[in-house]
Amino acid sequence: MKILITGTAGFIGFHLAEKLLAEGYNVIGIDSINDYYDVLLKYGRLAVSGIAKNEIEYNKEVKSTKYNNYSFYQLLLEDTENIEALFDKEKFDVVINLAAQAGVRYSMENPHAYIKSNVSGFLNLLECGRKNNIEHLIYASSSSVYGLNNDAIFNTRDNVDHPISLYAATKRSNELMAHVYSHLYKLPVTGLRFFTVYGPWGRPDMAPMLFTKAITEDKPISVFNNGDMSRDFTYIADVVEGITCVLKNQSPAPSAEFTDTPLPNNSSAPFAIYNIGNNNPVKLLDFIEILETELDITAKKNLLPMQPGDVHSTFADVTPLVNTMGYQPKTSLKNGIHQFITWYKSFYAINK
Repeated sequence: MKILITGTAGFIGFHLAEKLLAEGYNVIGIDSINDYYDVLLKYGRLAVSGIAKNEIEYNKEVKSTKYNNYSFYQLLLEDTENIEALFDKEKFDVVINLAAQAGVRYSMENPHAYIKSNVSGFLNLLECGRKNNIEHLIYASSSSVYGLNNDAIFNTRDNVDHPISLYAATKRSNELMAHVYSHLYKLPVTGLRFFTVYGPWGRPDMAPMLFTKAITEDKPISVFNNGDMSRDFTYIADVVEGITCVLKNQSPAPSAEFTDTPLPNNSSAPFAIYNIGNNNPVKLLDFIEILETELDITAKKNLLPMQPGDVHSTFADVTPLVNTMGYQPKTSLKNGIHQFITWYKSFYAINK
């Protein structure tokens, strides 16, 4: 099986590529390597997979020195001509789209970047998937699509028509666009709503990295809504396991439950949406306390009001993925943070 993974210089894409490569899949990775956050981290991930920085040029194939079943291209998803050429050349069986312009708050500063990558870029993948008759398109959505949903537990049958950030709106648009292509062209599509992913090689714009950096540098951390928030923190290995479960199971088929009034995760098309989370929300202040214990440093907290685009809490109902594919998150927050901090100290050469 030949798989295209977009975003392999990114956090989730890197970890997924490593797992699938070790299992013997033929993987082509692409990434724009934009400067939204420190590109040294992106090049560092690629280096682990045997992709040398000095070999990377735009739209040039780079062969891995570590895996004989891995090639990488620096490419923009919105580069229609070169994306189409890549599909024509490689004849992918499956596409896993993990590339996107990330960040909730940044979407208020640079909205056009989100439309280019997350909407126009995703349309290119749908079009190429249709034209090349791929077997399955798996794509990253986000827990942020739940927006103003006030339910205690987020279920994929919930209404998600009230996003509160442009980032969330682009992710919801991906789900709607995917359904159109699934309905019109019978393209099998599965959307995965990720919940607060953390772990080694994580993104520096997210709380685990931001907090750890500030705490180790004896700087205050910004704690929004005065700490009255909770998140369904999900360890990277559990997220990758969820994606792999979807990959290894059959592509979605038209739902047997379909009625004249379809639900958000239910269609007459080969279309599915799942949550991937830990199914165990943790209070932000408790999360910070585990970080403090692991680092043996007390954090200086700067308590602030809720930020625009943020939600009070997230809690993933992962029952459908558990029941249909046997998914089961296994990593406790304490163990996950321990592994994250171990990596962080090593990567940034912090010695106690």
